[in-house]
Order: sequence, then structure tokens, then C-alpha cells
Amino acid sequence: MNKELFAALDSLEKEKGISKDILFDALEVALISAYKRNYQSAPAVSVTIDRDTGEIKVFSQLKVVENVESEQQEVSLYEAKVYDPRCQLGDLIEMEVTPKEFGRIAAQTAKQVVIQRIREAERELIYESFVDRTEEIITGLVRRFEQRNVIIDLGRTEAILPIEEQINHERYRQGERVKAYIIDVKKTTKGPQIIVSRTHTGFLKRLFEMEVPEIYEGIVEIKAAAREAGYRSKLAVYSNNKDIDPVGACVGPKGSRVQAISTELKGEKIDIVKWSEETEEYIANALSPAKVASVMLDSENKLATVVVPDNQLSLAIGKEGQNARLSAKITGWKVDISSETQYTEKSLSAIGLAEKSDEDNEVDIDQSSIEDLSQNSDPDPNPGVDPEEEIENND
Repeated sequence: MNKELFAALDSLEKEKGISKDILFDALEVALISAYKRNYQSAPAVSVTIDRDTGEIKVFSQLKVVENVESEQQEVSLYEAKVYDPRCQLGDLIEMEVTPKEFGRIAAQTAKQVVIQRIREAERELIYESFVDRTEEIITGLVRRFEQRNVIIDLGRTEAILPIEEQINHERYRQGERVKAYIIDVKKTTKGPQIIVSRTHTGFLKRLFEMEVPEIYEGIVEIKAAAREAGYRSKLAVYSNNKDIDPVGACVGPKGSRVQAISTELKGEKIDIVKWSEETEEYIANALSPAKVASVMLDSENKLATVVVPDNQLSLAIGKEGQNARLSAKITGWKVDISSETQYTEKSLSAIGLAEKSDEDNEVDIDQSSIEDLSQNSDPDPNPGVDPEEEIENND
């Protein structure tokens, strides 16, 4: 070991945070492999490096024999007795077997080990810097495409935007700057693997935190969010300060704040509703922009029967049932929507004052009935919507 290598190890310890002891241990292991690869040695070999002088010594277990056929594996009885006077034929003794030209091999091996350790240390540092950043937004450049996945350059490393985490109608160009939400950081043999998303509900929440100071400061709280990425989303917000309107704070002056987020999400429509401790009021708000006449709760079945004016039924259901589905998601209640006329007829029929026609039968909102309702000016009554996923509350 020369002074230059010792200086390099000192520099690595300071710059990369790699302990010299770790490097010495790695060098000793690597030199054992190098020795076995270059010399027909006995299976049991050890290498020591003097931490002060850098002197390298190789020790091997040699078999005591009468006639030596392999100097790397055997030793004569006469020579062995110099080290151990009590040894006998067939014994194994440990002797120094450092080759004269081993210094050249050691230098090459040391270089490889140092380079490898630098790579490992850099990968570890990158992993540590990102593992605590899950659920945060990162910004990078689109570098390339691999099997429809988008590879985003983050500077020191890359992130993967899988096809299932991409907004359906969104297209990406090389060199384009994009924002994404970190959903997972994995440690692999090739370095950290960072998985990001643009469809996750958390991405929507973080964008509002970045755009709305009141949310970042904790004055306004996001209580729940639901999203059909690229099409429509709903956000339930609440203000800890009675003087601040949470919906107005999120919308911003002339809608500037919500518009900036909608633009980032490629035109995704965002409904911001006021959260309330009163479940009836909260469900009514969740169906915005539709006006709600009344809400009746069945707590045992967690079913909300919602009555809306006749001209608001299509709006309450929304295009292909989006408004009803998203409302069910952020409230956690099954929502059964009826127009005032339908509800009145159903109530009269229940007490025997009117006959129930086939058109007045309750219909669950599935995909086919949603399309019929959204296209028909006189939709079928009483569509029901089951929540498709648990309400996502902001911790």
C-alpha cells in the first residue's frame, strides 16, 4: 500500500462518509479472492493489511507432506517444523505465503474495491435521501420511455412513472419538466428504485398544499379527497379559523389557485366542498354543484337518501355517474338519489295512496344505468351508489 492510496482512503472517508476500516475489511476480502484466482492456493486463506504501514501479508493453511508437489497447498515436514516443531505429516499449519509480485495484484484489486465501495456508498446516500420523501412531490425531466413507462431524471438518480400511474390522456415528451408524487422507494442491487404517480389522490392534496398557503400553514385542513384522474375530483376542506372560508381559500382570487392545479392535471375538473360535522350537511355539500332539497340517513346500513329538485337530478348524478361516485367516496356513505317527484310518488305508493309503476322502481347506479341517466332528460328514479374505496382522510 502506498501513500497515495492511504491519502485516497482518507479523502473517501471525509467526502463519501465511508469508514477506512470498512474499506480495509473490503480490501482484505477482495485480496483473498484475488489470491485464490491467481494462485492455486489451499481453501483456507487469510489476508491482513497493516493499518499503519499498509503492508500486506497472505496466510494459508498448508498440508505437511514429505515431498512437496504444490507450493501453494503443501509444505515439507522440514520447513513446517521451523514454524511448529510439534507438527507431523498430514497436519495443517498456517504459514505466510505472500508472493513477491502480489503487490501489483493488490493495487489493481484495491482500485476495483474502492470504486465499488464508492458506488455502493453513493447509492446508499441516494436511497437515504429519498426513502423519507415518500408522499412528497418531486420535479424532474422526462429522460426516456421503457415499455410505456416514463423514466424521469431527478439529477443524481431516476424515477419510474409506470403506465398505471399515468393520466390516461396525458402525453409526455423528452426533456419536458413534470411533477410527480413519490409512492414508493425500493432498495435494489442497481441502486434505489423510486416509483412515482400522477394519478394518486395524494398528488392532488400535495398540489393544494403547495398552491394554498392556508393549507400549508394548517389553517385550512383537507378532510377527504376522491379522484378519477384526468377527469374529475372532489376535495372536502375545513377551516380551523371561523373568519376564513376554506372553499374560497382553495379556489383563490378569481379561481386562480384551483385553476393552476387543474392546469397541472391537464384540465381535470376539481370540486371543492365544505366539510361539516353534520353528516346530512356534509353529504349535501359533497353533491355540489347540484342543489339538495333534503338528506335522510340510515345509520345502520350507512345509506343516505338524497332528494333533489327535479331539474337537478342529472346534475347530482353527473356525467356517467361521476358526481355521485365521487360524493360517495369522500363521504363514505352509500348515496341513493331521487328527484322530488320520484320521492313523493314513492312515498305515496308506500302508504297505498298511489300505485308504483315500473318506472318508479329503485335502480342502483351501475355503469349501464348511469349512461342512461346522463343521456336521458327523464332518468330512472332512485339510483344508488356504493363507495368504491375508503374515504381518504388527511392525517
